[in-house]
Amino acid sequence: MLRTLLTSTAIATALLGSAQAQTANEVLDTYADIAEANYGDSLEAVRALEKAVTALIKSPSAESMSAARDAWLQARVPYQQTEVFRFGNPIVDDWEGKVNAWPLDEGLIDYVDGLYGGPTDANQFAALNVIANPSFSLSGKEIDATEITPDLLENILHEADGIEANVATGYHAIEFLLWGQDLNGHGDGAGSRPWTDYAQNEDCTNGNCERRADYLMAATDLLSSDLEWITAQWAKDGEARATITADEQAGLTAILTGMGSLSYGETAGERMRLGLMLNDPEEEHSCFADNTHNDHYYNGVGIRSVYLGNYVRTDGTTVSGASLSDLVANIDPELDREMRTRLAEAVLALGRIKTAAESGFAYDEMLARGDEGGEALIMGGVDGLINQTRSIERVVTALDLGGIEIEGSDSLDNPSAVFQ
Repeated sequence: MLRTLLTSTAIATALLGSAQAQTANEVLDTYADIAEANYGDSLEAVRALEKAVTALIKSPSAESMSAARDAWLQARVPYQQTEVFRFGNPIVDDWEGKVNAWPLDEGLIDYVDGLYGGPTDANQFAALNVIANPSFSLSGKEIDATEITPDLLENILHEADGIEANVATGYHAIEFLLWGQDLNGHGDGAGSRPWTDYAQNEDCTNGNCERRADYLMAATDLLSSDLEWITAQWAKDGEARATITADEQAGLTAILTGMGSLSYGETAGERMRLGLMLNDPEEEHSCFADNTHNDHYYNGVGIRSVYLGNYVRTDGTTVSGASLSDLVANIDPELDREMRTRLAEAVLALGRIKTAAESGFAYDEMLARGDEGGEALIMGGVDGLINQTRSIERVVTALDLGGIEIEGSDSLDNPSAVFQ
């Protein structure tokens, strides 16, 4: 039975085409169910990270540092799949900046290599090193940072002075505190922060070990509470679920906007093509841990999961239901086959990057100028993402949703501007 909120002629035609066809509202319900499960998995993974960080701080050692790093890497797997819920959902976009913002001026947080430089006209706080400085001046006001708390990180330090590069919270701040800077350039190896940076006695290296531990704990606790909040927004009585299911056409538009924007401007452009054009290892999304290959791969998996209405949870169970694929197949089976093929090809291309990196050819090595093999791998992923975006645009047309605003990138749309 058709719901009265259906306004698209194309969608209505699809629903009439098969007794087994799903309604658009059921598609939106599946989308919300996947979001709730995916953010829930991210929350559980960060809770495991909290335990590992607590163990590191309580008993610093090479083993507890390695365990905390492993927990961070595992936490990235579900979270990167949630990025498909960005761009189309304002509640996610308003929240996401404090959770996964990058790149960051890490000198805001802790000590950095001497070649990193100091304050600049663009950012006076680029080398603040709040871990070493329990007080500082911000906008003419003296800030007491004697106690490093989640409130200090979130409400004072994060984006201090209105500068986006002053990232004080989220996954990448924690990543820096666990790995330290990657000073290898295009050479082999990630960051190598010593575990003794958390030793609470004469073994302490680089000073301020207790404050560094306080910062790491505060940032991890804050990330956990942030993920708890966003998971609740997708629950049965959550605001995000209510918003996405309130209007079927607007809801489908939001889904496809998120898919297209993550695929095109964000991942293919800002995270992949731009770094290759600049041959800059600092353009890696997870540059401290050399985990960028996984970031890209799981972005692709997340996009595919939303279209197919099928998410594989961390514990191996599946959340699935009515999907965009169902709607498209009832309107244009050939377009649905095309979309499925493009999604599979993109994940396969991103998987080649992942496999190469896990075999010893790190992503920052792929970015080196003149490395033809690395360029081919990265551009294979870029091309796969662009191709699937073009199919996403055709899906929008087929569903008669009107135009959607897909995030762009100068690296794809106006390459000459990158070097101006």
